[in-house]
Amino acid sequence: MTSPTPPVHATQPGRPVVVGAGSLLEAIERHSRYTLGLPWGNLTSHEKLVAVSLAVRERLIDGGLETEARYRQEGAKRAYYLSAEFLIGRSLLNNLVNLGMLEECKRALESKGTRLEDLCEVEEDAALGNGGLGRLAACFLDSGANLGVPLFGYGINYEYGLFKQEIQNLEQVERPDAWQRLGRSPWQIERMERACQIPVYGRVILETDSQGRKRSRWVDYQTIVGVPFDMLIAGHTGKTVNTLRLYAARASTDFEMKVFNSGDYIKAVEQKVLSETLSKVLYPSDQVRQGQELRLLQEYFMVACALRDILRRHVGDLEGDYTRLPDRIAIQLNDTHPAMTIAELMRLLLDEVGMEWEQAWRITSKCIAYTNHTLLPEALERWPLHLFEVALPRHLQIIYEINRQFLEEVKSRWPGDEARLKRMSLIEEEPERKVRMANLAIVGSRSVNGVAAIHSELVKKELVPDFYEMTPWKFNNKTNGVTPRRWYLVANPELSSLLTTLAGDGWVDNLDQLRSIEKYATDQSVLDKLRKVKHFNKERLARYTHSVTGMVFDPNAMMDIQIKRIHLYKRQLLMLLRVAWQYLRVVEDGHTPCTPRSCLLAGKAAPGYLAAKRVINLACGLGELINRDPKVNRWLKMAFLPDYRVSLAEVMIPAADLSEQISTAGFEASGTGNMKFAMNGALTVGTLDGANVEIREEVGDENFYLFGKTIEGIRQLREGKVNAKTFYDASPRIKRLMDAFKSGRFNTPGCDSTWVYSMLVENEDPFHYLADLEEYLDIQDQIDKDWNSPKTWDVKCLMNIARMGKFSSDRTVAEYARDIWGITPVV
Repeated sequence: MTSPTPPVHATQPGRPVVVGAGSLLEAIERHSRYTLGLPWGNLTSHEKLVAVSLAVRERLIDGGLETEARYRQEGAKRAYYLSAEFLIGRSLLNNLVNLGMLEECKRALESKGTRLEDLCEVEEDAALGNGGLGRLAACFLDSGANLGVPLFGYGINYEYGLFKQEIQNLEQVERPDAWQRLGRSPWQIERMERACQIPVYGRVILETDSQGRKRSRWVDYQTIVGVPFDMLIAGHTGKTVNTLRLYAARASTDFEMKVFNSGDYIKAVEQKVLSETLSKVLYPSDQVRQGQELRLLQEYFMVACALRDILRRHVGDLEGDYTRLPDRIAIQLNDTHPAMTIAELMRLLLDEVGMEWEQAWRITSKCIAYTNHTLLPEALERWPLHLFEVALPRHLQIIYEINRQFLEEVKSRWPGDEARLKRMSLIEEEPERKVRMANLAIVGSRSVNGVAAIHSELVKKELVPDFYEMTPWKFNNKTNGVTPRRWYLVANPELSSLLTTLAGDGWVDNLDQLRSIEKYATDQSVLDKLRKVKHFNKERLARYTHSVTGMVFDPNAMMDIQIKRIHLYKRQLLMLLRVAWQYLRVVEDGHTPCTPRSCLLAGKAAPGYLAAKRVINLACGLGELINRDPKVNRWLKMAFLPDYRVSLAEVMIPAADLSEQISTAGFEASGTGNMKFAMNGALTVGTLDGANVEIREEVGDENFYLFGKTIEGIRQLREGKVNAKTFYDASPRIKRLMDAFKSGRFNTPGCDSTWVYSMLVENEDPFHYLADLEEYLDIQDQIDKDWNSPKTWDVKCLMNIARMGKFSSDRTVAEYARDIWGITPVV
């Protein structure tokens, strides 16, 4: 089921930069005839999409060539963003909006009897990421281009995404996400001439070079070929077009032929399949050794391809003087997946350039910066040493030497502190020897940043306090942001048009300008228009929800939405507890709610994360129970929408009245969904976690529904070892609700919900659901009351929209460029 495309009739703020020659219609007809070899009327819907995309791509190419010429003329320093994920979503509508070609494309297609909306729905989401990490990377690339910052992305061109999520018998089922099954994406340009050869496996020998120096040499390795595919990223108005380069793995032809000529054709085919598996799927399972090895090699393949390409780009600028490299490039590691960049750049400088260690380390540590995205120690990557020994022996050798020299520094600062040495070592000794990738990233980087103010403080004080104490100057904060182009112009054109009417068109490039609409808080006609826009988007979501679930959702009801990766710390279950409580009140107490609600959840659970899968099962089971009960379904509806992705978010976010940002305090690094919802006029119910803290500061306490323990409160619960049963015994509401779960009151065929009692009452309740449940139920009652005062609610919505300027990714990227990369925009 595709997500409905936003309407394409809204006005486009900004003046487009005209690039390319000839009309779009001519280009579409040319690609129909000469690229696809058929007249327009004989093309399938997908082929029509390809023809239009290729025509639009011509304009992107022109803009990209002009941008590259401008960068070269200015001698601009460049930033390279290395990320395992780039969650691009659909590209056609986004590119048309950014290039200022939306109306031209609509007219061209209408002349051929085709609706642009229909073609947009044919396009698959580019399955190049999973969640917030990848969507953040996509927003950053958009903002880099919008600002004129020479920012280029590097990643992997996955053949399959994480998985397609289906719901069968109330449970998540994973299907292959073959997003390019109908052929290579028309937005990608293959650059076979830029392919690079990447060594893996083999062994290391020690040699004496011509100058009598001892040198390590990597020998007997196998070779994998990295083939780059470019996606062009346009800023608003198309003046700047940067590049995202994604690599696909191919077997080395030379290696295949050697095996083939030895008479072992089967082995040659096996090696080809093994090599190309590296870019086959996002995040292969690491539950078994083969999966761990594949993920390690996948991460190495990404950074090895990127670094070879980066050095190739700059070899002419450097004229053999690699000490100038930090003046020419900045490399940003998006989490620990690209942390191998440090060891690989050292290897290239040592083994291929021929540098001495001290000089190579000085260059490496000046070029690289690291962004941390997690406060969960178990989420910090650690790779078994035996995998390195087999797959990347030279890199392990380099990591050992980095660690040796680093620990010497630690010893000199804190002599005799063996516990500190163990904590800070790049090698974890027990229970299994592993390489700590986060420690490697910190030691080898010139900057370490968190992604929200509270998160950055926790990184310094709780996650890696030893490193902060040793090098406090490295640590800084860069609060995340999201692009207004995607999350207003593309996802919510009706609201965009209204905002342009109220504030002019400058807000698209400077979101702070929306502050000017605060003056309309007392203008009932504006509030009515805002409510009308929201209702329009709710009707669109209701139609989509009906097409997926068969359920009729009333757009007049409050749309109460939580969408994000399913994880116990994100506490989707807390929202379900409130839904279950409402059900009990209506069915058993005869309670009549004052506010009808439609509760919607979406998100994927990792295939091996059974607890998260049970949450999905419960959401589906409660939906079955509630939606079929005539006593309840007048007031409460519940649905889980499968296969959460960017295009679905573009439908759900503009329609939301209430945004559930209810993670356990101290566990969410930042979040960006919270920003998108508030920007689109949803009110937030949330804890003081991640970027929620800063959102509340910006929009005002009165426009944010706060509940729950603070980070300090959670810490006290843990240190005091307060048992979850304490809250169960103290609260009649909690006891009644938990006993109902224990008795099977919410069970349905295919959903046994009794585990909720076991997990929250009998076990440790590690994410403190019961500690926050009373406050959560109370604040939801207050939300119901406010909803029934439409003017009060509408003013809060307007204030959220007006005060979210800080959370544009333009601001975030500008701060990275200024504070970390040392780059000035080239405009």
